[in-house]
Amino acid sequence: MDTSADAKLETVVRLTEGAASHVRSMLTEQPENAGKSLRVYVEDGGCSGLQYGLTFDEKREKDLTVEDFGITVLVDPFSANYLQGTVIDFSENLTGGGFKISNPNARQSCGCGNSFEA
Repeated sequence: MDTSADAKLETVVRLTEGAASHVRSMLTEQPENAGKSLRVYVEDGGCSGLQYGLTFDEKREKDLTVEDFGITVLVDPFSANYLQGTVIDFSENLTGGGFKISNPNARQSCGCGNSFEA
């Protein structure tokens, strides 16, 4: 592992214990994702210009990696530029539940919480 890249990611994105627990449950319930890690990324789209994405994936050469509560998180260098200081939580509320992304770099966010303007 490249420790300089890993150290940089620690300040890019963090999972709360609740988010890590939900990801662990998803990995258990979806055997096709066994051995994969959680990828957090940013792409063009959404109401505000950029949108977040979460998927299970394998590590790529230039990915930054970190482990939170036993879950490995991958972030590509492009996305890392937009995710600095981001915290991902999970809410089990019946309305508005799901992953919650708190990004201090977002100047404006959509009401759905899935897209933002940097």
